[in-house]
Amino acid sequence: MLPALLICLALTLATVVVGVYAERKISGFIQDRLGPTEVGPYGLLQLFADLLKLLQKEDIVPKLADRWLYLVAPCLIYLAAYLGYAVLPLSPDWIGSATSVGVFWLLAIVSLDVLGILMAGWASNNKYSLFGAIRSVAQIVSYEIPLGLSILCVVMINQSLDLQEMSFQQGIYSPEPVYFLGIKSWGMDVTTNGGFLSWNIFRMPLFFVVFIIYFIASLAECNRAPFDLPEAESELVGGFHTEYSGFRWALVFLSEYAMMMLVSMLGAVLFLGSWNTPLPNIGPVRLADWTSGQPGTFWGNCTGMFWILAKAAVLILVQIWVRWTYPRLRVDQLMYLGWKVLTPAALILVVLSGIWRLWMVS
Repeated sequence: MLPALLICLALTLATVVVGVYAERKISGFIQDRLGPTEVGPYGLLQLFADLLKLLQKEDIVPKLADRWLYLVAPCLIYLAAYLGYAVLPLSPDWIGSATSVGVFWLLAIVSLDVLGILMAGWASNNKYSLFGAIRSVAQIVSYEIPLGLSILCVVMINQSLDLQEMSFQQGIYSPEPVYFLGIKSWGMDVTTNGGFLSWNIFRMPLFFVVFIIYFIASLAECNRAPFDLPEAESELVGGFHTEYSGFRWALVFLSEYAMMMLVSMLGAVLFLGSWNTPLPNIGPVRLADWTSGQPGTFWGNCTGMFWILAKAAVLILVQIWVRWTYPRLRVDQLMYLGWKVLTPAALILVVLSGIWRLWMVS
């Protein structure tokens, strides 16, 4: 358990290092400019220069702020994101806590993020911070509903709250046969072949729509554009973290990237085969066998960790692409999308997933 959690701690730090540099370069490419170029070759050391600057800045506490809540809030925001990694499977054997209710734990602990943001905004005694915190609470609470319903669809099909068991069900190590698109009459058992055809998003036709709902809701959970209303610089100066500086501001920033990685890895586990290889065993060259090693072996754990991180990295790149492509939504548009589009659609998909599961069993 301890090695897995240390890996996750290093993972959150590495996500910031790679993610910030990638975001600056990708945004520069999208906007037809170069991005960072001066500090180090190709601007690679720009983030470390920014980090050094932040660590040297004075940790200022506003005179009229609620001191203890103000100081604790960034830690709570980061802790809520970091604790979610405890139940994420990194490989067939590397997992912090192999609990049978991993999905329930993840949804419960990540929701504490709202408390930290509200504490930060209220304790700052700043109207912009308070507006940003209220916006964030309304946004996250609203989009947790379609997010939870999309996850419920996967739980109903896989019949488990254990993320590691879901991972095994989407590969060549599944304990029971897996049928492409769930239609047994086709007689196409992909369990021994593995590959991308055994992933949830391909096994159930409606899961592509479920995945889109999950991805949109996850952007809102991370306060990422076009759902960055809590941090809208043009309206709220900086949102709920306006009064923060130095290390505590860096901790809030770190939490955002940790949450991006968390929802991306969870999306990979639920829909994209988790740590299983996308390469199937077709013909004499059994690609799935040597690109997704046996459980209990060092090679199996290394390849598993590589695949889940690669899938999460692709989703993070899409999040960055979306940020620099779409304009920010208005508050009314944000609520309309959450309550009148995504939530009803997710409810319909929950019903259809239940019908599909019953048809599969019969």
